[in-house]
Amino acid sequence: MSDLRTQDAASGSSSGSRRRTWAELLAGRVERQLRGPGRGHRLQDSAVHLLRRHLNLDDLLLEVEGPACKTLCLNQLGDPEASANLSSSFIGSALRDQASRLGVPVAVLSSQTVASSIMQICSSNGEPTHRVLLNAEQRKKLSSVLEVAQYLLAHSMFSRFSFCQELREVQNFLLLEAVWHLHVQNIVSLQELLESHADTQAIVAWLFRDLCLLCEQMEVSTQDTDIAQAMLSDFVQLFVLRGFQKSSDPRRNMEPERMAQLAIAVRRRMLIFALEALATGLQDESPVYKAVKCWFGRFCGHTFGRMMSTDCPKRFFSHTLTQVLTHKPVLKVSDAVRLQRDWSFAKTHPLLSSLYRRLFVMLSPEELIGHLEEVLGTHEVNWQHVLSCVSTLVICSPEAQQLVQDWVTRLLARAFESCDLDSMVTAFLVVRQAALEGPSVFPSYADWFQASFGSTRGFHSGSKKTLVFLFKFLSDLVPFEAPRYMQVHILYPPLVPSKYRSLLTDYVTLAKTRLADLKVSVENMGLYEDLSSAKDVTEPHSQAHQDVEKAIAVFEHTGKVPVAVMEASIFRRPYYMSHFLPALLTPRVLPRTPDSRAALIESLRRADKIPPSLYSTYCQACSSAAEKKPENAALGTKTEAICVEPLGLLAAALRELRTTMTDPTQYDVFSAQMAVVSERLSSALGLGEEDGSFEESQVQVNIFSPELEPQDQQVADLLLTSFCQNLIAANGFTPPDRQGPWAAHFVTSLCGRRLLPIVLTRLCQLLRHQGPGLSASHVLGLAALVIHLGECRPAVPEVHVASPAPVKSLPLPEFLSSLLTLRTAEASLFCLKFCTAAISYSLCKSSSQSKDILCSCLSPALMKKTAVRSPRTPVSGGHSRPSLEALVLALCRLAESRPLSVETENLPGTVAGERISLNLQRLVTAGTRNST
Repeated sequence: MSDLRTQDAASGSSSGSRRRTWAELLAGRVERQLRGPGRGHRLQDSAVHLLRRHLNLDDLLLEVEGPACKTLCLNQLGDPEASANLSSSFIGSALRDQASRLGVPVAVLSSQTVASSIMQICSSNGEPTHRVLLNAEQRKKLSSVLEVAQYLLAHSMFSRFSFCQELREVQNFLLLEAVWHLHVQNIVSLQELLESHADTQAIVAWLFRDLCLLCEQMEVSTQDTDIAQAMLSDFVQLFVLRGFQKSSDPRRNMEPERMAQLAIAVRRRMLIFALEALATGLQDESPVYKAVKCWFGRFCGHTFGRMMSTDCPKRFFSHTLTQVLTHKPVLKVSDAVRLQRDWSFAKTHPLLSSLYRRLFVMLSPEELIGHLEEVLGTHEVNWQHVLSCVSTLVICSPEAQQLVQDWVTRLLARAFESCDLDSMVTAFLVVRQAALEGPSVFPSYADWFQASFGSTRGFHSGSKKTLVFLFKFLSDLVPFEAPRYMQVHILYPPLVPSKYRSLLTDYVTLAKTRLADLKVSVENMGLYEDLSSAKDVTEPHSQAHQDVEKAIAVFEHTGKVPVAVMEASIFRRPYYMSHFLPALLTPRVLPRTPDSRAALIESLRRADKIPPSLYSTYCQACSSAAEKKPENAALGTKTEAICVEPLGLLAAALRELRTTMTDPTQYDVFSAQMAVVSERLSSALGLGEEDGSFEESQVQVNIFSPELEPQDQQVADLLLTSFCQNLIAANGFTPPDRQGPWAAHFVTSLCGRRLLPIVLTRLCQLLRHQGPGLSASHVLGLAALVIHLGECRPAVPEVHVASPAPVKSLPLPEFLSSLLTLRTAEASLFCLKFCTAAISYSLCKSSSQSKDILCSCLSPALMKKTAVRSPRTPVSGGHSRPSLEALVLALCRLAESRPLSVETENLPGTVAGERISLNLQRLVTAGTRNST
């Protein structure tokens, strides 16, 4: 083989192409590079770049000037004590001399020196690297360095570009507070620092990491809270301003666009981090919980106060809401139908609902509804976020009820016009979600369904095509929806022409089959079941016990067997025989004097509604029940203990509600907490009981012997006490005419059909039977409550008053007035005090209205009783009662007098010595003095 190489070399030589040595090759390349055009300039730039990357300024200055110069320019620059005697001008002069000796621009040298000093400060803490805030010593050193940097910048001895290049190399080792100080003191802006970094993903990851750490440390550290809040606000403002501003200048280069993309990317990553943390479930006080809470706290008007004149905050909030609604759209429509009961406002994570409320601040309710329509029409959505947003909207915005109804009407019109299934699904989901929040904010699902499809004006009545579309849609929902909705569809069916009756029959058969599979049937439904509720259906035996208690209450007030019981004994005999009668005939120790239960049983026996054998068995069981009385007593104690927890939760929610009275005009804050109260109230009263139907849609109250179950009375006392305390707290901050609708909203929540009889019965006990013993605080609070209850007259049924006289029905205001009697002097005095407080409160809360309007709005019964008990006024030499108008004017003059501070007394749950300022107290006192 060596021979072959020799031959090849020989042949190569013979061909005239001599093989050159390595030294000759290198020499030729250098010669060609030097001869190239502009090569000298490029070579110089490469050398400078190489030096900049690998130059050690400490060693270089040590070689040129010796140890003294090194100490001056590097160590002393970041040491306030060492450089105390050195002015910025002296340091600048020294840097200029050094730059001239080194042959480099002074701006480059100064930038490298300052960057090196900042890095020494950030790395001198000796603490773990997962920090973003400086300690006190580091802040002092950094302040000295930035003071020198500002001097160098003012004298054109500082290069921002070189400085950013230096910091870019050590970006991950910088503390975020140091970067913020550079931004705030105009050394180099945050935008310049971010744009100088070529790797966008790396800078986004760095900012995301440090912002999360900043949010966590901000909730932990108390001494650095002000600095951390200022940092976070400035970063959020920068992201919003650069990411959501519109430019009308076509000459702008692409760098600001890159900054906008970077700002949006950081903000998006923070939002995704927060939403995913909420989805996995957060433990309170965990680091992630604190970080999410802190980040959401920046979405407020205080953060964007300086940008309110622009459209950036509104575009930012709209964009954020879109991202929330479209985050991970993995849930199907069937999942939404099945799970939406768990997405009500009270069950939504407080941090998510607080985010919604903060986003709502910048957008009007009309804009929010329009935005929801747009997102649902153009994106795949996360149904949990969409529906929890709808719940928050109807809770926190008083205008949302009508806007949501109008939106649903448009959706249904579009759905039936073109058989659009998407619009149909959206309409039903939105209505059911809003109805979950209760009748105080939205009509029940049963009422809406009956109003939409129960007449010839329904959307479905146009043609056979629309009928087929409706029933196919309802049939497709059957496998996924709750039994309560199917019961509504069966008991309040759509109006269908007789020739298309088979469509309805087929659906009813399918729904009943599904209910049977779920072990729920229409025949076994309770007598007083609440079809407006979307809660789970209770077992028939559990519902039967509730029906028995309600039937006994109706019988006690009317003295007759309830019509619902008589109808059930004929038309719903399986439920009546298998569930209702066994619950009614539960063995017990019979009282010596027959009570309401015994009287009802006897009435049913005489009407042949109880089989003789069953009645005989009941009597025998009752005779032997006396021996088991201790067990029953123990059982009662256990039941009472079980009820303590729901009442305790309700009391806690009401206490939190009182804290919102510092500014009762904040409707969203009060409404949000009121939704929690409603949820706890429903639990305290029992599942599915809050809005149950009543006999002939009337409220039954026995004014001569009003009695309540112990737990019902505790619930009523909690609610009435809370209203009185809230009224006192609210008047301590704002007068009644500027308190917003909090009182009306609170009272509306008391008007549920399950709760209203309890409240009215308790008011009857207090006003009719215990009135003279009530304190002034009670009188003021209950008088205001009566005024607001009277305003709810159109939404509540008449009160069915049972007394020895013939039973009569009264409108709610007249019933409340009938509780104030004039039988004795003591009762008459209380009546005058109460009427004066009620009328005066009405005047105070409506002070902007004219006197004529007030006279027409006040309850005539209250005015008459006040006129009857008022002192006689001489008119034309005689005595006569003052007119109602004169009485109103007199009360108005009293209301304009100086407020009187009084102490609250004997009010449960209030702090002793809490002072209030109310014109009403002076009016009550004045009315009492005039009467005596």
